[in-house]
Amino acid sequence: MKTEDRYHELVQWSEEDGLYVGFCPDLFPAGGACHGKTSLAAYKALCEIVADTVATAEAEGIKLPPPRTRPMMEPVLA
Repeated sequence: MKTEDRYHELVQWSEEDGLYVGFCPDLFPAGGACHGKTSLAAYKALCEIVADTVATAEAEGIKLPPPRTRPMMEPVLA
């Protein structure tokens, strides 16, 4: 598993922004990290930002915060 895959990433609609907003609470606790016109666009941008943040931290020897945020429910596979 890649390091960035350990962090919870979520996208939700923002009435205030009129766009989808991407969040990764463990890496960006201040709020949304990106916006998108579609949920898929926001999620793609979020994944790129998280991967870049992790790669930069690892390259520069910066300690990343531990992944703590988890979904409220585990997914149930059909």
